[in-house]
Amino acid sequence: MTWTIGVDVGGTFTDFFAVDETTGAVHVGKYPSTPGNPADAVLGGLSTLAGQHDLDPARLRHFSHGTTVATNALLQRRGGDVLLLTTRGFSDLLDIGRQTRPHMFDLYQDYPAALVPPRRRIEVTERITDGGEILTPLTTDEIDRIIECVREAEPQSCAVCFLFAFQNPAHEQQLTDALRQALPDLQVSASSEVQPEFREFERFSTTVLNAYLQPVMARYMSDLDSGLRETAPNATFGLNQSSGGLMSVDRAQRIPVRTALSGPAAGVVGAAYVAASAGHPNAITLDMGGTSADVALIRQSRVPTVFSREVGGFPIRMPMVDVETVGAGGGSVAWIDRDGLLKVG
Repeated sequence: MTWTIGVDVGGTFTDFFAVDETTGAVHVGKYPSTPGNPADAVLGGLSTLAGQHDLDPARLRHFSHGTTVATNALLQRRGGDVLLLTTRGFSDLLDIGRQTRPHMFDLYQDYPAALVPPRRRIEVTERITDGGEILTPLTTDEIDRIIECVREAEPQSCAVCFLFAFQNPAHEQQLTDALRQALPDLQVSASSEVQPEFREFERFSTTVLNAYLQPVMARYMSDLDSGLRETAPNATFGLNQSSGGLMSVDRAQRIPVRTALSGPAAGVVGAAYVAASAGHPNAITLDMGGTSADVALIRQSRVPTVFSREVGGFPIRMPMVDVETVGAGGGSVAWIDRDGLLKVG
């Protein structure tokens, strides 16, 4: 008897949905999440569910996993300490952005503060033209200087974002390789690896978000993968990504920004399947957890997708299911402030 399981990690609860591939029997479980290390709830819940329903972990064929760990880290701003390394003269690009006004006539609107404050940005002497030609070479002395600056700053991760690196990634790769060799425990995200497309602000923002999530997701994925190999050695492991598809553990550790909407995207894909099976090609989905709530619109049984959107107020340029996420869920606290206004969170 072989079986498969789907696991969704939320900020409050971790849910399990197991299917016996021989009999078609379905088994479900819900266990409290462990925010300190989400892998503990997954592995503990998996063992408990298997014991309750006499399921042999060695016969587990596939483990599919959706998670809101990255989503909640962005919404609650609980990612890692990031250092931005960028072309000299462009360290303020994250602050300048696109100068768009989401609410045109709101004179008091606030913009989310950049995830990397100005004091955590280092300018690098190098320059590549818009045609991909090297204008100012990246020298060995400059690389050595940057490595020492990074070593003194002691960040958890680095985002390497150079101007026009999507045209010619040579300088980014030079510095990235040198950092990984000199500081092997440091997480490094290069824009030419994460999002090698034009539009500098969106590319920088996506890469910084990736670096911001790396410390959170790296330990999580490592603990979960090693624990799963011990508990269910024959199972394949697929992690839901924001586009609705699956990705490997290794890729999730390197490019965790692709899991920014992992759990919400998996919920929309599942809801579209259930709605179509019930004869409803058009539907609105609502996925409310303890920490966040997600809404999506399904038309003609098709999961809506976009290639650029904001999560937590920060632009991400990646293929994603079109789902709206707010940082308010079943566990959010409603209260009245001193001026008598209703607040949630």
